[in-house]
Amino acid sequence: MVISERGFSERLAGLTDRRRIAVVQVRGAIGGAARTDDLIHTIGQARRNARVRAVLLEIDSPGGTAIASEQLYVAVRRLAARKPVVAWIKGVGASGAYFLACAATRVLAFPSALVGSIGVISVRPIVVDALRRAGARVAVTKTGQFKDLGAPWREPTEEDDAHERELVDAIFQRFTGAVRAARGYDDESLARVTTGEVWLGTRAVELGLIDGLADDEDTALEAAQDLAALPHHLTLRLGGRRTLLQRLGVPGAGMGPPGERWLIEMESWLGTPRLRA
Repeated sequence: MVISERGFSERLAGLTDRRRIAVVQVRGAIGGAARTDDLIHTIGQARRNARVRAVLLEIDSPGGTAIASEQLYVAVRRLAARKPVVAWIKGVGASGAYFLACAATRVLAFPSALVGSIGVISVRPIVVDALRRAGARVAVTKTGQFKDLGAPWREPTEEDDAHERELVDAIFQRFTGAVRAARGYDDESLARVTTGEVWLGTRAVELGLIDGLADDEDTALEAAQDLAALPHHLTLRLGGRRTLLQRLGVPGAGMGPPGERWLIEMESWLGTPRLRA
């Protein structure tokens, strides 16, 4: 058996050099399959571990809930303040997933990955007609005008719509503020990319949404290696082990009993284009 000089040096480094690049996966909807608390804990581990000299975030997520997305953004920003972070969008990096990527030191994407969807949406069903046809009604006792804002059993008033718009716009300003700070956009450039659209990675480079392309994990790891000035890109994979069903891509695998997280997962993916070939 012949071992190349590079292969031998990497094996030797693995025995003598304990420095590592941590790999953290962000898979599925944020608040759904991507459990926010677990990810924040894992990111904290990477920040505190002295062996970890850089971090690679592997992202394949359509986004998720606004609050959870910003919480992850804050966690990644704290991490990037201590050591280099490369966000690699390997499949989808949309909405809240792009939000958290903005906290990284460098953002890369697979050439045909979907990037963007910068925006905020609030969706709710209105079942007034359905209740009427069923001969049912909902009795409500509340303490304030907006206590049942967004309730499906009544039509929204003009005041409701105005208040909900105010909330959506406030969250949007926080999102776009992070994008502006990360990408250095002026007002015109920011307006061009905050339409809610998604783009392929190749176009995202041209728009300034990402710093470059990475065809595979090794290329993304090399970027992290350069930022950390390491002689190798040996890895330490953090986070829970994925189950067999998760590795096979079975919907809902590892998410527990059907509940709110399932709804978040479905809503997030349904709002993101899925390209097939």
